Amino acid sequence: MKNIITSALFAVILGLNACQFGTESKKVKPDIFKDTLVYSYQNIHERAPDCGNKADSACTVVSIKYPVFEKMPMLSDTIVKKLAQLGIMNDRKADTSLALVAKKFIQSYVDFKKTDKRSQMFFTMESYAKVLAQDSSLVALEYGGYNYQGGAHGGSFTGFINWNPKTGKQLELKDIIAEGKYPELSKIAEGIFRKSEKLSDTSSLARDYFFKDNKFALNENYSLTPTGLRFVYNQYEIKPYAAGQTELLVPYSSIKNILRPHTAISQYVK
Repeated sequence: MKNIITSALFAVILGLNACQFGTESKKVKPDIFKDTLVYSYQNIHERAPDCGNKADSACTVVSIKYPVFEKMPMLSDTIVKKLAQLGIMNDRKADTSLALVAKKFIQSYVDFKKTDKRSQMFFTMESYAKVLAQDSSLVALEYGGYNYQGGAHGGSFTGFINWNPKTGKQLELKDIIAEGKYPELSKIAEGIFRKSEKLSDTSSLARDYFFKDNKFALNENYSLTPTGLRFVYNQYEIKPYAAGQTELLVPYSSIKNILRPHTAISQYVK
């Protein structure tokens, strides 16, 4: 309250009101301050030996751009690990150095060209991580990219990191959805999904989708945005490659009754 209460009578009235209507719980505002973290973007750029004077768009190139947080090494390490997983080569193990990821990718192209002499064939790795929003309660990042290694087509991926700078950990759905309410979240999300896909409430998901047991399910790939939970299903996840990615936005307004109070997204919930 802005004004200091000095009137005893007013205090009594307030007390009576509290007795009549119950003591109102104190409203805790999220601790939000913009631009609280210092970070800078790092770039890794590698070209194949046979690139010569060709443009990057016409030869094998690795391009990786990502933020490094000055005082949050765990977040920076998490970003590197996520990007490294996108660059897993034949050994099926993620490297801990993105520079090594780039070198291995270039070497895989060099080895490929020893047996495949097609002059026009070249590989591409474009990976990134970027800050979508940040404050003292949430750092929202997107990471992903495009990778082509000589097959019928390349592959794209979009992923998210929702980081709690106070705990130094990633935020999970259980941190913002009330206990026992995940089934309700899934039900609301399915209704939005069916409407977006122009499906009736009873239409089967068996023919056009890859959901397990032909039942709708949310994945773990989501971003905490100012308007709602943004889920992204990547290529091949629930649809054929040609269908590309599928996005699903669950507005906070549709799930406000199942959200935990005083979380990183409380600033967005009206």
